[in-house]
Amino acid sequence: MRKIIVLMFVTLDGVVQAPGGPQEDTDGNFKYGGWVVPHFDERLGAIMHEQMTRTRALLLGRKTYEIFASYWPAHESEWPGINSATKYVVSDKRTESLWDNTVFIKDNVVEEIRRLKQQDGPDLQVYGSSRLLQTLFKQDLVDELWLKIFPITLGTGKRLFGEGTIPAAFKLTHSEPTSSGVIVASYERAGEVKTGSFGA
Repeated sequence: MRKIIVLMFVTLDGVVQAPGGPQEDTDGNFKYGGWVVPHFDERLGAIMHEQMTRTRALLLGRKTYEIFASYWPAHESEWPGINSATKYVVSDKRTESLWDNTVFIKDNVVEEIRRLKQQDGPDLQVYGSSRLLQTLFKQDLVDELWLKIFPITLGTGKRLFGEGTIPAAFKLTHSEPTSSGVIVASYERAGEVKTGSFGA
């Protein structure tokens, strides 16, 4: 069975929109694009390289796919193996491939993703794709979160967890602070949420 692993840059207040550049995603007049750049140090780059080079399959929303396809095909030296990786793209608008090894998911999205998870094959890494993420969280399809938590708040923008996220417990499997104050934290799904009380 394959896992779905979400790799995400996120602020302290949960914003994930446009981490990489000013024009990456300006929906809602978002004006803080590129917020990861001042905090991106050598150690964070090494962690990202190690995680990204495990990639053999991606699960992406249309917008993230288009952003990636405009850059990565010509820069495989920075992300070894990315061109040969399979890209599963959830989109009801785009049907024309922009990149090698692209497979579109248009109908019965949840059922198709569940089918992919049941297959043998490499784990599915999710980058960006904030709208797709909400579907994955609502349907309890995320197995692991590989987060990079940045020491800023933005107050506005698309959030990692939106309305409709199901209650879910996760277990911390790795954590590490970088010199610029970013917390790298990996979690895996760990059953149901448990509650209790203090005192008698």
